[in-house]
Amino acid sequence: MKIVAALYEVLYVSTLAPEQPLSVVAEIAGRARQLNGELDITGLLIFDGQRFCQQLEGPKKAVLKLIERIRNDPRHINVEVLHHGPLAGRRFQNFSLAFSTVEDVDALSRLERLDGDAALAAFNTVCSELEL
Repeated sequence: MKIVAALYEVLYVSTLAPEQPLSVVAEIAGRARQLNGELDITGLLIFDGQRFCQQLEGPKKAVLKLIERIRNDPRHINVEVLHHGPLAGRRFQNFSLAFSTVEDVDALSRLERLDGDAALAAFNTVCSELEL
């Protein structure tokens, strides 16, 4: 009998480091899809041309280890965790990493000012406007 680890989620925003070309975003998304699949992590990465917003979900230990790796990634600056905690069920079970850009260039900067449940609610609103 396989023991299923409790689900955990982290929602964060970060900024693309100034010296990084936009082409690095595709590299980040491609590598993340592969790695997330291996770690049983699913989620969504949104990019607005400058900022990232990502929701990660999966086994707690794997998610926390991944957020630490992201914090130490020189391609990201100003990594800010807006929400983290136990998760009842996956939101993005069909994606090791869904990726989308967002048309509203201010959506992520507004989200960046929130935390906890307010940040999660704003994230869900942004998600509802995306075509995934």
